[in-house]
Amino acid sequence: MTDSIRDNLAEAAIGLAVVAAAVGFVAFAWARTGAGEGQGGTSLVARFPNIAGVTLGTDVRLAGVKVGRVTAVSLDPGSYQAVLNLSVDPGLKLPVDSSAAITSEGLLGGNYIALTPGAEADMLKDGGEIIETSGAPDLLGLIGSVVNRSGGDAPAAPAAAAETGNAAPR
Repeated sequence: MTDSIRDNLAEAAIGLAVVAAAVGFVAFAWARTGAGEGQGGTSLVARFPNIAGVTLGTDVRLAGVKVGRVTAVSLDPGSYQAVLNLSVDPGLKLPVDSSAAITSEGLLGGNYIALTPGAEADMLKDGGEIIETSGAPDLLGLIGSVVNRSGGDAPAAPAAAAETGNAAPR
């Protein structure tokens, strides 16, 4: 009888450890993604032609410092542009002519929204819209254009030499 109780206690202790580890992982993920943040922040809207790589929780940065995050993503059916709702630090005062751009952290890094303050004296209010935006760059398209030399008007070297009759000696 005591052996079965001891076995059950061991199994219960292992089960409790697994549950505690799972709760720890959920808490870590909750804190890491910033879930639950943004309450009480200033809400801004920005429209982009392309938001590739931007999802809920994507960082909003000013001068490289995280000042907020993306709280909602939707599509404007009239303009076919992506509409992002941003929650930024309530103490941050941005001029109405500020701009937002989707920027990459590097070749393999994720994207974030980079804010650039304008020079106007009037400030964006809660619910205001950032008008000047630029979407995500198409990195694969840029790499493909370099590899394929699309858009280049210089002829290939062997073809140019054959046309002029100045073929290189072999």
